[in-house]
Amino acid sequence: MSSSSLTSGNNTSALDLVRRKDGGLTLGVELPLDNDWSPKREAVRAAEGRPFGVPDLTSYPDLVRQVDRSGFAAVWMRDVPVFDPQNFGDAGSVYDPFVNLGFLAGITQNVALATAAIVLPLRHPMMVAKAAASVDQLSGGRLILGVASGDRPVEYPLLGLDFEKRGDAFREAVVYLRDACKNEGLPVGEGRIEPRLDLLPKPLQGRIPLVIAGQGRQSQEWITENMDGRFVNPHGLDALAAQASRWSSDRKMLGLDAGTFISAFHLDLADDPDERVTPIRFGARLGRKAFADHLHALEDAGVNHLALLLRPSRRPVNDVIDELATDVLPTLHNSTRVSQTAA
Repeated sequence: MSSSSLTSGNNTSALDLVRRKDGGLTLGVELPLDNDWSPKREAVRAAEGRPFGVPDLTSYPDLVRQVDRSGFAAVWMRDVPVFDPQNFGDAGSVYDPFVNLGFLAGITQNVALATAAIVLPLRHPMMVAKAAASVDQLSGGRLILGVASGDRPVEYPLLGLDFEKRGDAFREAVVYLRDACKNEGLPVGEGRIEPRLDLLPKPLQGRIPLVIAGQGRQSQEWITENMDGRFVNPHGLDALAAQASRWSSDRKMLGLDAGTFISAFHLDLADDPDERVTPIRFGARLGRKAFADHLHALEDAGVNHLALLLRPSRRPVNDVIDELATDVLPTLHNSTRVSQTAA
């Protein structure tokens, strides 16, 4: 790594990996890349003695490499500091997100590495800035930093923090992260910079894109002005279209680009490509033809990127990844369809 790469940024953005200039949709996957929410795998988990919500990570590195070489746009991970089986029952992807991002930077080459989302008030923003910039350098500028204020009250008192003040702490952390990316010195609070100190490395992107998951206890106006993207929970098409339209129009009113609008989908892809839709929480069981139709509808609704959670999948995860790469992703890069839709 050259010394100049530690101090100079550029105008590229990892968001370019997940948003297409023609307005089409890209697909990513959400870790942990197991399918333990299927009935068969649930029985295996119980037999192994793993608590509900703790994923099987045996094949995790190989599956990530498969995703990276198969044409997907991003790998997403959550931030779950404390496993709370009674109140939430989901350990997320288990690993510390920044340690995990460093690992993924070393075994992938193509996908954006994204968080949804780092709970900013639980960490000092100086350490978040240091870790994020390190990941960005090590990954070649592929970090998308999804951020949130957190929704698990149990975590805050463990760290001596006030859960009710997380909105203020979130805003302050965002300001710090933006200032720390600059080459002017170290932010020391209240808008002041100490020029004799600095935080290295600087991100390769110049400005790490920030995507908010949820509201972060912030106003719509603040989010529009300060975030580069929105990651919203799965909703019906009409609701997603309304959210995407408001996000885009609010950005344009401020003279900003359209930003990036992201959602998620819990997928159980059936063997039969013609199987019709059976709704499940936050997603559906369906064949690939119905799924492709749904993705095209999301494109038309203004969604730029969709993160797929495969934990409900009854089929092996590697098989689902293969079918999506072979038979679904190409339909999202069909210029003929895009031009027909535009017409």
